[in-house]
Amino acid sequence: MPDNLTDDARHPALLYHEFPRPGKLEVRPTKPLANGYDLSRAYSPGVAEACMEIKANPDDAARYTTRGNLVAVVTNGTAVLGLGNIGALASKPVMEGKAVLFKKFANIDCFDIELDESDPEKLAEIVCAMEPTFGAINLEDIKAPDCFIVEKICRERMGIPVFHDDQHGTAIVVGAAATNALRVVGKRFEDIKIVSTGGGAAGIACLNMLVKLGVRRENIWLCDIHGLVYEGRELDMNPQKAAFAQKTDKRSLSEVVEGADLFLGLSGPGVLTPEHVAKMSARPIIFALANPMPEILPDVVREVAPDAIIATGRSDFPNQVNNVLCFPFIFRGALDVGATEINDAMQIGCVEGIAALARATTSAEAAAAYKGEQLSFGPDYLIPKPFDPRLMGVVASSVARAAMESGVAKRPVADLEAYKAELDASVFRSAMIMRPVFETARQTERRIVFAEGEDERVLRAASAMLEETVEVPILIGRPDVIEMRLERAGLSIKPGRDFELVNPQDDPRYRDYWQSYHSIMQRRGVTPDLARAIMRTNTTAIGAIMVHRGDADSLICGTFGQFLWHLNYVTQILGNAERHPVGALSLMIQQEGNLFIADTQVHPNPTPEQIAETAIGAARHVGRFGIAPKIALCSHSQFGNLDTPSGRNMRAALEILDAQGVDFDYEGEMHVDAALDPELRARLMPNARFSEPANVLIFANTDAASGVRNILKARGGALEVGPILMGMANTAHIVTPSITARGLLNMSALAGTPVAQYG
Repeated sequence: MPDNLTDDARHPALLYHEFPRPGKLEVRPTKPLANGYDLSRAYSPGVAEACMEIKANPDDAARYTTRGNLVAVVTNGTAVLGLGNIGALASKPVMEGKAVLFKKFANIDCFDIELDESDPEKLAEIVCAMEPTFGAINLEDIKAPDCFIVEKICRERMGIPVFHDDQHGTAIVVGAAATNALRVVGKRFEDIKIVSTGGGAAGIACLNMLVKLGVRRENIWLCDIHGLVYEGRELDMNPQKAAFAQKTDKRSLSEVVEGADLFLGLSGPGVLTPEHVAKMSARPIIFALANPMPEILPDVVREVAPDAIIATGRSDFPNQVNNVLCFPFIFRGALDVGATEINDAMQIGCVEGIAALARATTSAEAAAAYKGEQLSFGPDYLIPKPFDPRLMGVVASSVARAAMESGVAKRPVADLEAYKAELDASVFRSAMIMRPVFETARQTERRIVFAEGEDERVLRAASAMLEETVEVPILIGRPDVIEMRLERAGLSIKPGRDFELVNPQDDPRYRDYWQSYHSIMQRRGVTPDLARAIMRTNTTAIGAIMVHRGDADSLICGTFGQFLWHLNYVTQILGNAERHPVGALSLMIQQEGNLFIADTQVHPNPTPEQIAETAIGAARHVGRFGIAPKIALCSHSQFGNLDTPSGRNMRAALEILDAQGVDFDYEGEMHVDAALDPELRARLMPNARFSEPANVLIFANTDAASGVRNILKARGGALEVGPILMGMANTAHIVTPSITARGLLNMSALAGTPVAQYG
């Protein structure tokens, strides 16, 4: 048991692995197998067709099988991190865990393969024989120097990527962290002196990577358990260590650490002492990466060198050097372009992608996953966090580009920007369907005012707007609060430069605003004193007045508070005979397909006229996503079989739509299952107006609509875009308190685009 695993942690870890079923992986089919016809295609005789295609063209294996997205994690268990040589069988939980990371972070299918073979050449032969099964091989936890032998043989014989993650994965993340650490302290790779402890696979690979990044080999001093690696040493040497042997009389770490700019430790606890740190250069960089206990603890370093830049391999300290930042995404990029190997150019592309991402604005999703941590580039944030969803798009596309430019890609992608967008869409589920909305938003500069400008989600959304659109954010809030929260969130945007700030306590337009509000509301019981008070305290009303006066184009509010409370002020100020709320439309993004639901908020029990208005509004807004609306009017009654209030209302709404001659598909009244299942609908109503599954469900009351919306979110894993306030000509949208920063970004794009016309 590792030293840092207490009894309190041991029991839950074992329960996690045992229940509700043993292990962490399962295999699921991706094609239907429900009848004899399916069986004839999946197996005999249909399977023969795929076999013959692959025999004629081996590259077609990526078309007809899982091989193009299948990686093997292979080990013999001789060097398991923190556990040592525990053997192949005992290493299986670790390899299963690695397979789970591949799937979780990069959607790569993975088999863990534990081989009971200690001879490196025989182990390599077994791995080479598995080439027909896999698109790539991840070697894992094989002791040095055997790992060098296995990887060399496999790379020479195999036509697919072979990557020893313990070596190269660690090296890539260390390279990214070192790139940014040197940027922080103002030094260059070409000028620094490095002292390293640990001559194993990871340590050697890290040094080789640092050489590729510009470090001079003569400036690298490698120590192992026997002391300095020097020319002429015979004890425990191999060619990999010998490449860093120094011609010197010095023999110990204490002697060579003098003046070092960077310490790289992949050895064991206590190797680096405070006395060693005191001998290093000003503002030293210390990567103490031994696990579970580093070569020196960060607090001990800071007692000697308070301005040191420190990284460890542990998650409870800043700057965790974690291979998960690299390996899922380097394999993703390699597999997607059919790379025959993972070469130096691809690895450096990975380094550059990771390093650049840490210097960019932190994503809202990463901030939510690491709540309370400071995630802005600097001494304590050199590399991104593993749950930063941008890693997929940034790193995998960098790797794919490098593979194509270096000539090892058998299936190059034609459009790297489109490829990156697809990767982002696989992580940000709203990205693909929102793409046409964002493309339109980039063409039109609109001013979007956020009523709750002090909310961190709003601040992150405003920052993202500046990166992804040409819209101008306007935030309502107190300047000192916003400044403090921007700093806490690690956001670099500034009022006056990047966004307009409206201070409700001291804005030069205050008099104009309260007078405008009073002129609208003076015959509805609002006195001048009350108008003044509202314009000091009610940010939704302030934002609506800004839109009313032309100081903003659209309002977004509702990150806290009740929907109808916000709707009251929006309707008072921005509503008129032509512009009034007709319903709230929510887009629910699901794996099974996207679904729009209305009315979730506005009319508790709508009339037939309001239902028809909701349908017309939904058709307009669905068109903004490049989707042809198929609208189902849902009720407990099904095509007239029940004489219920909801059925009568839906039938009346159908007649209104018929009379207006609208130009979109609609049908009703019907149950939800008939709306979504065309076969069932055809049995019930052979002459239905459309034969496809409905993509818009309109309900007879908000209880039903909101209930379905919340069930899909809570139990179906659906992601919501919205609610979109229909009928207000895009002048205002009221979100709900559960919205995320990305949800607000999506709403800002919707607020910044015109509504497509249907009917």
